Amino acid sequence: MSMKLLDGERALVTGCGGGIGRGIARALKAEGATVLGSDIVAPPAEDGIDFLAADLVEADGWRVLLDGALQRLGSISLFVHAASPRRQEVDTPLNVNEQVWDAMLGVNLRSAFFLAREIGRHMRDGGIRGRMLMVTSQHRLMPRNLPHYSAAKAGMTMAMKELARVLAPHGIRVNAIAPGAIPGGGFVAGNLDELVAQIPLGRAGTPDDVAQVAVAILSERFGRYVVGTTVEVDGGLGLASWIPARA
Repeated sequence: MSMKLLDGERALVTGCGGGIGRGIARALKAEGATVLGSDIVAPPAEDGIDFLAADLVEADGWRVLLDGALQRLGSISLFVHAASPRRQEVDTPLNVNEQVWDAMLGVNLRSAFFLAREIGRHMRDGGIRGRMLMVTSQHRLMPRNLPHYSAAKAGMTMAMKELARVLAPHGIRVNAIAPGAIPGGGFVAGNLDELVAQIPLGRAGTPDDVAQVAVAILSERFGRYVVGTTVEVDGGLGLASWIPARA
């Protein structure tokens, strides 16, 4: 008898090209799920995760991805949205341009919401007691000199809560996870040592730190009564962090 947490589940994970998304995809697979990963370009295939390329900046990118995912998987019981465009230090409140703003909100908010909504309908109509997880950020609450990113993650958080309210009565759980300083993702801090010095646990995080919490939330063994909430995975950074404003 298998003791894996996610045996028989079918998962779609966006942002699977690397970093947190890739870490979560690997962890879901290790716990028995069939995993389809997606990103704008294919990652190395060394871990055997099936992959489907999709550009979620494009207006119809989420539809293309969803159609392809349902063809590959047949049904979806787990959905993780980890996709996000890369962030740059120069994209401060007085400098960020419309194209960068639209791309960030297009992936983090527009595509996240419509993918989750349609997957929620798929789960409801198919009688699937599914689970969904949005990868947000501490900066949904705290400015980060990246207004498009902070606004997108704040919007994603509220979209998650709205979906959680209407889908929970159908046995579908929607939650979010908020990573702290995880080097190797879409953003590299200008001075990582300075940032780590603020973390009470005394180290930066890893994709696996986030992935293990994601597995717990998505599993019915540990997360079955968790709905509409955001779990911080930050080593305590949110307790002490302060980021000076930049023009």
